[in-house]
Amino acid sequence: MDKQRLLKKTIASQIKRIKKAEYDRPNLLSQTVYIGTLGLVLVLPIIGGVYLGHWLDSLQQGYSTRWTLSLLLTGVVVGLFNVYYLIKDGE
Repeated sequence: MDKQRLLKKTIASQIKRIKKAEYDRPNLLSQTVYIGTLGLVLVLPIIGGVYLGHWLDSLQQGYSTRWTLSLLLTGVVVGLFNVYYLIKDGE
């Protein structure tokens, strides 16, 4: 009798695991949102850096792109770190 109970318990737990796996399986919409979020956390620091750098360059006399290029590269680095940490947390 104990073997039957153990078998029923094992089968029930496997059925629960299978149903949970089906429920947690990523679908097209969730993957699309995830990819869109990755794009945003990469692009927003870059755009913010360029706008801030352009504004700082406009405050100086003459033609300068020092701040724009510096903050563009900083935005790329920050964006790549954001993507890395978002992917790392998703695992």
